[in-house]
Amino acid sequence: MSKIILGFLLFIILFIYPYFGLSLFLIVVAYLIYEHLYFRSKKFIEAKNSIQKHTDDCNELNQHLAELKGSFLNIESYDYGTSNLQDASKFNYKRREWSKNLKNDHIHNCSATVCKNASEQPFKYLCKYFNIKVDESTLESFETVLNDFSAADQGKKLLLTERDNLVEGIKNKIPYLIFSISYNKLIRKLGFEKVDLDDLHYPIYTFQYVSPGGNSSAKCDIKLDLDNLERFVKYLNELVKFRKSVEGQRALMTSKLREEIKERDNYTCKSCDLSTETERNLLLEIDHIIPLSKGGITTESNLQTLCWRCNRSKGSKIVPAV
Repeated sequence: MSKIILGFLLFIILFIYPYFGLSLFLIVVAYLIYEHLYFRSKKFIEAKNSIQKHTDDCNELNQHLAELKGSFLNIESYDYGTSNLQDASKFNYKRREWSKNLKNDHIHNCSATVCKNASEQPFKYLCKYFNIKVDESTLESFETVLNDFSAADQGKKLLLTERDNLVEGIKNKIPYLIFSISYNKLIRKLGFEKVDLDDLHYPIYTFQYVSPGGNSSAKCDIKLDLDNLERFVKYLNELVKFRKSVEGQRALMTSKLREEIKERDNYTCKSCDLSTETERNLLLEIDHIIPLSKGGITTESNLQTLCWRCNRSKGSKIVPAV
């Protein structure tokens, strides 16, 4: 397919451009001037002002999602110190794989056997070699990150839908050429901040083997995305097996539980009464009434549904459910 496109472009350059190149150039320049003047026009400013409040709300949600994606997992490999290796061999060995021997807090340099075993039992080896204590505190911190990441992932989709709906709502006020050709620029000019669609906030932990001779290497990456995080939380819970709640059972903050709490609360914020029925793209989050940092645990009676604004303002305060 790329060869066909390349051939087509070559055909245009050799046979069509000499005759129509100047005309195409003038059309492009004329459009750029038209675009520039439109975005400075009174008509565009009026269209922009008509959705300004909604634009600000979208940008505020975007900032909130960035905070959620910044949830921190305090796990790192053991510190083995630093060194400076110099190869003074008299022979011209290539040792190509030595360049892959990277070092940082998310990489554990190990034997080939450990690397292979980590690929077969990732959670077990993650705990063992990345200094993860299997206790209640660790389980709660991973649940918090899972809750935040889940909300960020859902919020990203809702935010894009809300933004596109707002722009679609003023489509009749936007010239067809601007809407169809300069849509991305239109989004920026309307004041919408860029939505980060990347999933790099999911931490990746690596087991890495590089042979002493530098001739071979292997690695095993463990990416704690939503699916792996949820499975890891269940894995930790099986190891911890503690009983803290009145009923003698402890719920896990899984995707299923999140949806059950929302359904129980009729998809309505327990603080401000906003619901997905009145605001279709409303981001609802699950909040611990008594925060984990203050002794609360994940039980249905200690969980409530809050909209992202109320949850953001609540922070670690204890606010009883309505």
